[in-house]
Amino acid sequence: MWYHDFFLGCISYLILIICVLVGVAFLTLLERKVLGYIQIRRGPNKVGFCGILQPFADAIKLFTSEQSFPVASNYYPYYLAPIFSLLLSLLVWLTVPFMSLMITFSLGLLFFLCCTSMGVYTLMSAGWSSNSNYALLGALRAVAQTISYEVSLALILLSFVFLSGSYNFFDFLEYQEDLWFLVLTFPLSLAWLASCLAETNRTPFDFAEGESELVSGFNIEYSGGGFALIFMAEYASILFMGVLFTIIFLGCDMFSFLFFFSVVFISFVFIWVRGTLPRFRYDKLMYLAWKSFLPLSLNYLLFFVGFKILLISFLF
Repeated sequence: MWYHDFFLGCISYLILIICVLVGVAFLTLLERKVLGYIQIRRGPNKVGFCGILQPFADAIKLFTSEQSFPVASNYYPYYLAPIFSLLLSLLVWLTVPFMSLMITFSLGLLFFLCCTSMGVYTLMSAGWSSNSNYALLGALRAVAQTISYEVSLALILLSFVFLSGSYNFFDFLEYQEDLWFLVLTFPLSLAWLASCLAETNRTPFDFAEGESELVSGFNIEYSGGGFALIFMAEYASILFMGVLFTIIFLGCDMFSFLFFFSVVFISFVFIWVRGTLPRFRYDKLMYLAWKSFLPLSLNYLLFFVGFKILLISFLF
């Protein structure tokens, strides 16, 4: 019966959302622990055994604290921006090929690009509606940065579309049963990882949240629940980028231990980079996007197109 399948699908999506949010909570704990040991200190270790309940204590503190609204802000865009930001971060998880009752997107790659492009509007809305100079400047930086690096991300993905001949992430797993794409395209994987760092506003590309210049950037006027939603959206995006890197370059089976280990390792690399590298200068960021990553991804794209044409002409 169709309603039986629909009900099971809804339950599956609900379980997925809960698992993602729990994963986000423990990712924040992992980040605080790793940064603590990088800086030769312990990190959170009071709440629960070795601080394992610290993320839940932080969530309760944030959602129960008073939420203030700036008098000069545009109330509805200001209020809705964090909600839509988290919604888009959770919606993009539908593209992951779980091979269960989830929807299998034949155009999952395009859906991912659409969702990440929509994230620009939530950033812009949060910065503009706060009616603060710091927030607006942070939002402008974030939008320029996101748009610049989305071009490289799209071209890198398009290279693999030509190679695999499909927009479905499930086909990416099938094509890598014998050889990982990471082995074939190692420079492209490094460019993808750096673009993901810029896309999620992480160090060394965290200009939208530069504390020394913008006093926290586009989210400066947010407190309590609104700040928590923006925070959760950012870390859900980091977790998803780790999953996407594993699917595209490592081709691990979704039901293997290696898949989950790879996702945790890529998330650890995001944190490791934050604890190691200093912030870039803004013009260097744009130089890197348009004069380094764009030519690299275009050259690989042309190479894969030529390779595919040669392969088809040889076979037929």
